[in-house]
Amino acid sequence: MGCQDEKGTDFGNGHKKTAADWIMLLQLEKHPEGGYYRRTYQSQVEVPQDNLPKGYKGSRVLGTAIYFLLEKSDFSAFHKLRQDEMWHFYEGATLHLHTIDTLGNYNLIKLGRNPEEGEVLQYLVKGETYFASELIDKKAYALVGCTVTPGFDFNDFEMPSQEVLMTKYPQYSEVIKTLTRH
Repeated sequence: MGCQDEKGTDFGNGHKKTAADWIMLLQLEKHPEGGYYRRTYQSQVEVPQDNLPKGYKGSRVLGTAIYFLLEKSDFSAFHKLRQDEMWHFYEGATLHLHTIDTLGNYNLIKLGRNPEEGEVLQYLVKGETYFASELIDKKAYALVGCTVTPGFDFNDFEMPSQEVLMTKYPQYSEVIKTLTRH
């Protein structure tokens, strides 16, 4: 198995891909919450609003998928979606996913390829859960995928201010301060 360092991922053949290589190869662009992304799939099936759970405004496609890359000290700020989002680890260093569920419970999930160290290759963030992600190794990157059902729509995306989250969850002030944008 190759290893990850600040110069990139060693694929065992002496060739290393850096975060910049992945951004170029996968044609990723900046994401509003931090990091880089590109939508890779959007279902051709559309679900009418009447067939969706309460609270959706308008129809949604059945599902969507993206590539998502974080590098160095960048982070994905706390936000939430109405829908469930499945995270899939692909490449790079361990990614920490911080969640605060609808009951106010905090959880830290380690996305990575080392199950013996408590890492998981996939993790489902339930709809209406606040979540953020960051790299612990600030010289590295992580490439993941995210699948959303029903499909992602910015109308279902909420990125609250630090003040709003601190008021709701003062017990998690340290992680909120670290993973929100001012």
